[in-house]
Amino acid sequence: MYKNILPKFAILLAAYNGTRWIEEQVDTILNQRNVDVEIFISIDISTDGTRILLENLYKNNAKIHILDDVQRFGGAAKNFYRLIKDVDFSRFDYLSLSDQDDIWNSDKLYNAHQLISSQGYDAYSGNVEAFWEDGKTMLIDKAQEQTCCDYLFEAAGPGCTYVISNRLAMHIKEFLTANWSEVNKIELHDWFIYAFSRVNNYKWYIDKQTNMLYRQHDTNQVGVNSGIRAILKRFMMIKSQWYREETIKIITVLNLKSRYKFTSYIINKSFLNNLLLIGSLFSFRRKFSDKIFFLLVCSLGIY
Repeated sequence: MYKNILPKFAILLAAYNGTRWIEEQVDTILNQRNVDVEIFISIDISTDGTRILLENLYKNNAKIHILDDVQRFGGAAKNFYRLIKDVDFSRFDYLSLSDQDDIWNSDKLYNAHQLISSQGYDAYSGNVEAFWEDGKTMLIDKAQEQTCCDYLFEAAGPGCTYVISNRLAMHIKEFLTANWSEVNKIELHDWFIYAFSRVNNYKWYIDKQTNMLYRQHDTNQVGVNSGIRAILKRFMMIKSQWYREETIKIITVLNLKSRYKFTSYIINKSFLNNLLLIGSLFSFRRKFSDKIFFLLVCSLGIY
């Protein structure tokens, strides 16, 4: 009699000062149903005893691998880049990314596997339900129809929803290792991964279903765009040119300067070029309200 072979997942978890919630998150990963998981944890040098906690809790658990400290990363992206480069996930069917403070539904990974394997996709992401300690919840909807160029202006959604096939994951690892310095300049790893995948014609599915709870708190590096303070913060990021500079980094590292005519309008900043971007802007974002917002910031010369 043949035993059912469970799909194997390598989970990359980036941690920093995570003692408040990381045990709960790790346990929701270990309790995933109908899959075989191993967790690889990279700890950005912390001051709250994160490493000590994890080593005490899981020192005899063969499913958990805690990487040695290497440097102060100063942000989640560099920590995830380190995980992708240093972890050997060649023997796994899938790669998945994890924050340290969320709560995963027990069938999160299996649902992604079912969809990828049955429909021929290379990567999966999905909507999330954000939640706050006061009991407030909110659906974060990222599942609008993909456009030809959305990957140059946004990620597929929170990286903690990403499930990536081995074939794509190994290609990302190869490219990241060969272009280490340039990729590390991109401040949002989930945006880079989505852009790389789309540029190289991998099929990406964005699920309308939610398979996890996305915790919101004061120390989120990137949280939900909800409320006046959050919207103002993102407006200031656009006004300061941070958002445009990130797009330029992606255009440059993925060698896209000649793929689309509008890339020259982005790279060469001027009010006229902002106006010229308007002709293509409906292919820049997935959500209609984001398209209108992009129209506004280009028309006002803020982008």
